[in-house]
Amino acid sequence: MTTFGKLRSTFAPINERERAITLCVTNHHSNQSPKMATWYSIAKSLHLIGMVSWMAGMFYLVRIMVYHAMALEKAEPERSTLAQQYTLMEWKSYKIILQPAIVITWSFGVMMLFIQPVWLREGWMHLKLAFLILLTGYTHSLKGHIRKLENGTSKFTHIHYRALNEVPTIFLVAIVFLAVFKDRINYLALFGGLAIFTGLIAWGIRKANAKQ
Repeated sequence: MTTFGKLRSTFAPINERERAITLCVTNHHSNQSPKMATWYSIAKSLHLIGMVSWMAGMFYLVRIMVYHAMALEKAEPERSTLAQQYTLMEWKSYKIILQPAIVITWSFGVMMLFIQPVWLREGWMHLKLAFLILLTGYTHSLKGHIRKLENGTSKFTHIHYRALNEVPTIFLVAIVFLAVFKDRINYLALFGGLAIFTGLIAWGIRKANAKQ
């Protein structure tokens, strides 16, 4: 078996159920009017734009938190000056980037499901939605971290925030693989890969902190 064939068997096992689902989706597409197909493409494009903005906003926000936590360890007046600036940047990134991005992602994702309801029958979609709900909860939890940093009551050091900054990457990997492979995904390979990936991230953070 070729390398591609082995990968195909690992991540995309072919079975009768998959063929039936593929045929169902194909028929659903063929039965769509050109207008509905256009709306689906528009919704998908805006959904992806929202997701990219969402991920970028989270990486940017938590990176600012890293610098904010480091600033709180400095002496006055530098401490207050930097903390005030970082707080302003954090709230702007949360309100101007993250909140609209979440609304766009969810709104157009729901629109896609409304146009293509067949996906709601699938386990991979249920799992993807579960990851998105968890990611939404994680994002909203950042609001509490901003307030604690603003008030100077955060117990997190810059090391904790560096670790926190890697959490979206794990969600991103899971969501992308589910969206691409859909029902062909091998769940054992997915969760095993996520566990290994998480371990590598933890190891990398530990090594980076050891050098500081």
